[in-house]
Amino acid sequence: MSTTLGLVSELERIARELDSEAAGAARPSLPAIAEKIAKIIGVRNEEVAVLAVSRKWKHLHFLVPEALRNVGFIPLTSNSALAARTVRESRPEIDNNFSAARHANVFENIKLSGEPQELIQKIISAPILHDGKVIGAIQVSRKGATSVAAGPDFTAQHLGNLLALCKPLAKFVHRAAGE
Repeated sequence: MSTTLGLVSELERIARELDSEAAGAARPSLPAIAEKIAKIIGVRNEEVAVLAVSRKWKHLHFLVPEALRNVGFIPLTSNSALAARTVRESRPEIDNNFSAARHANVFENIKLSGEPQELIQKIISAPILHDGKVIGAIQVSRKGATSVAAGPDFTAQHLGNLLALCKPLAKFVHRAAGE
């Protein structure tokens, strides 16, 4: 938890600098932030996804992983996409039996690394809010051939850590989405 608090503090500090447009301030990229989140939660980098809402087109698009940025989008009306439901309902969720749930798996089938393709077995999903509006979602998954191979179940503490990161992360998503 102390690493999460450290990252939250770091992101809050950088977000304040974004507000003040401090000249020359070093600003991490969303992929770099996602790598830190992956390390804190104990997943691989490609198991962290940050999505932004396009109000104009009424869909979600990937900001991270970068390999999914230009692949496609998720309609906010989708009944089978957890990310769309997270945004519509502004509600976090843990699903440690995700592979058994009916869900959109288009992006899940895209190979992101040199490793064999694996299915999402477990996932946590949380809305990202900016000025009281949902502007995106963050999802952290555990992939594997089986639920056991994917690793331990996500816990309420994992979700709490992710929610703590959502507020400072919102400024980065807001800027990256450009809407």
